[in-house]
Amino acid sequence: MIEVTDRAAAELKELLEQENKPDIALRVFVAGISCSGPQYGLALDEEIKEDDVTMESNGIKLVMAKDIQQNFPDGSIDFVEDENGKGFLIRNPSAGGCGTCGGCH
Repeated sequence: MIEVTDRAAAELKELLEQENKPDIALRVFVAGISCSGPQYGLALDEEIKEDDVTMESNGIKLVMAKDIQQNFPDGSIDFVEDENGKGFLIRNPSAGGCGTCGGCH
């Protein structure tokens, strides 16, 4: 199950209140593929498709395609703020390390 941290949940709840959409879901999707595996993105989504999986963590409703849930069984969504800015961070401990492309060295 994907865990939404306390800090991420607080930021998301505030965002949903500002948008006046307290019951909307947070969709996790594949945003691209890199040498270390899939890169995930987040979006607010009102539509739940027939093949979606839904779950709840820390008061936040999550939705994703079944194949994503199978490849992302125990990750987390956090909110970070540092000298580079702030935003949501998706961690997937099941993702492999850097591959053989050599571009990460």
